[in-house]
Amino acid sequence: MGMSSGTNATGGRGHKRRGQRRGVISEINVTPLVDVMLVLLIIFMVTAPMLTAGVPVDLPQTDAKPMNSETQPLVVSVDGQGRIFLQEEEIALDDVVAKLQAIKSTGSEARIFVRGDKAIDYGSVMRVMSRIQAGGFENVGLVTLQDENG
Repeated sequence: MGMSSGTNATGGRGHKRRGQRRGVISEINVTPLVDVMLVLLIIFMVTAPMLTAGVPVDLPQTDAKPMNSETQPLVVSVDGQGRIFLQEEEIALDDVVAKLQAIKSTGSEARIFVRGDKAIDYGSVMRVMSRIQAGGFENVGLVTLQDENG
């Protein structure tokens, strides 16, 4: 029988020194910090779109181009007596399209806003709008006041 030289099968010493501690780690372990920050980032990325939504609405698709806000729109108004005005000038219903086409021929892109007095019936305002659209103007909007209660 041979004598043991104090090594085990792995080639290391068979006994440990007592009283010897591992060295103190003087660095901060940033791995948990990075993990927490990534989880917070993911939470904010998921919840941020929900904060802006407010009321869930299924919006329709459209091919309309955004309006150029640099040019002033043309305003066609229908007052309480049914009179029609282009900007500040009173005109007849039959002359609305001719005047708008004359303005459009100058090269300006015509945005047309139709303002109807609430005392006038809806049909009168729609007659003006339909004449304008039949004249080839597609960029026509109806002007209203925002409800104070909502």
